[in-house]
Amino acid sequence: MATFGPDCLRSQKILITGGLGGIGEVIVERLLGHSARVLVSDILPEAEASKLMHQKGWSQDRCCYCQADVRKSLDAQRLVETALTSFGGLDVALCHAGIVCSKPILSVQEDEWAAILDVNLKGAFLVAQAAAGAMIRDGRRGNIIFTSSWVQDVPWPEITPYSVSKSGMKMLMRGMARELASYNIRVNAVAPGIVAVGMAKRQWDTEPGYRRRAERAIPLGYMQPPESVADACVFLCSDASSYMTGATLLVDGGCSLYPMD
Repeated sequence: MATFGPDCLRSQKILITGGLGGIGEVIVERLLGHSARVLVSDILPEAEASKLMHQKGWSQDRCCYCQADVRKSLDAQRLVETALTSFGGLDVALCHAGIVCSKPILSVQEDEWAAILDVNLKGAFLVAQAAAGAMIRDGRRGNIIFTSSWVQDVPWPEITPYSVSKSGMKMLMRGMARELASYNIRVNAVAPGIVAVGMAKRQWDTEPGYRRRAERAIPLGYMQPPESVADACVFLCSDASSYMTGATLLVDGGCSLYPMD
């Protein structure tokens, strides 16, 4: 559980891409639980997303939605402008949208490679670039956060295109941190491990070989709760991380300590 007070993000205006995915939903819950105002973006149509957000009880006073395809520069710019219009400013851009597929590298098709790099790396770049431009234009301190992964540094079987996208994201984060520091914009990344949602959870539950390999790879011995990723995001959004930039916050249960497969 997060240890920060319920009002620690009250002043923060945050946009998050991929906010209706398995981890994204938990992050949004945490941000709202700490009083942030949040623009949630994903690829779901507006009506479907609004229904889902209503079912979750997300306050319309502090939370709104914008459908966007992060692979398109115009969508990225529109997303940022929506945040500015809705909240009167933007403090944090949390570039969380991502996709993954599990397939041996020799079986990866060209379009599969392109799709993963387009969403995970190009999409993160476009949103971060648009957000930074708006922050500079408005003359306000800013904060950009990427969701990377422990596999940015440690190869893991059958997700090489995903690993490449996250390794590229690490350098994107560091390069942007270096260039944007003079504008008072911080840029960091959170790198989770093997999280108990989505494809990893399905493989854990249905593929004995994957589970044996994953259990050996997690020093703490159990799949990562998505709440731990959300808590790391709360920290990076908060003033507690105000002297951090160009850093990867590893929250991976020790997966990156040593390669085991």
